[in-house]
Amino acid sequence: QVQLVESGGGLVQPGGSLRLSCKASGFALEDYAIGWFRRAPGKEHEEGVSCIEISGDTYHEDPVWGRFAISRDNAKNTVYLQINNLIPEDTAVYYCGAAGTCHEKLNSWGLGTQVIVSS
Repeated sequence: QVQLVESGGGLVQPGGSLRLSCKASGFALEDYAIGWFRRAPGKEHEEGVSCIEISGDTYHEDPVWGRFAISRDNAKNTVYLQINNLIPEDTAVYYCGAAGTCHEKLNSWGLGTQVIVSS
């Protein structure tokens, strides 16, 4: 069964850090670009966050540039999203998805992991 499972979210104070994990099962994650996107409370649409190509090239959207880092551990079939210097606007459910490249629509099957930034 093809599956992506997100984990690592939680409640954190502004300025704090978290590391989110996206673990794949049923397929080899190294054969795909993996991206993270998020849906904030009350927002209708998801927002792209970061993506890592098969080659290892990475992309980050402007709101998270310099604060988020994405990496992959192919041996563990897992992609990580290190999120630093969190701000309240980062509060959202974070999802990961797979695609051929970071410029394609991500396919996501997970339930997401919630991040709440609050003092």
